[in-house]
Amino acid sequence: MNLKYVVAAVAIIALPVCAQAQKPGAMKATNADAQKVVKMISADKAKVQVYCSMAKLSDQMEEADKKKDAKKADALAKQMDEMSAKLGPEYVKLMDGLQEMNPDSKEGKEIGTTLEGLDKLCAK
Repeated sequence: MNLKYVVAAVAIIALPVCAQAQKPGAMKATNADAQKVVKMISADKAKVQVYCSMAKLSDQMEEADKKKDAKKADALAKQMDEMSAKLGPEYVKLMDGLQEMNPDSKEGKEIGTTLEGLDKLCAK
C-alpha cells in the first residue's frame, strides 16, 4: 500500500466532513498532531480496525481508479468518508490540515513517516 496515496485519498474523501467542522483560520497539520493521532488510534483496538479497513478500501479505490471505474471509486470513497468520522475529530482535523500541505515537503514527509506507524498495526 502506498502511504502517500492513502493519505491523499483519505484527505480528499474526508473533505466534506472537514468542511463542516472547519473554522476560519484552521491550523496547518504538524507532526505533533500526527503523533497524537497515531497514539490515540493505536490505543483503541476498534479504531485500529477502522483504520485498517480504510487502508484496504483505499487499495480497492486505487484499483477502481486504475480501471477507470468511477462508480465503484465513488462508493468506496463514501464508505471511507463515513469511516473516517469514527476515528475522531483529531483525525479529521489532521486530514483537514494535510489538504494545505505539500506531501513532498519536509514536514509532509515527517507526517507521512509518523502515519506509517498506523500501517504497521494492520496485518498484511
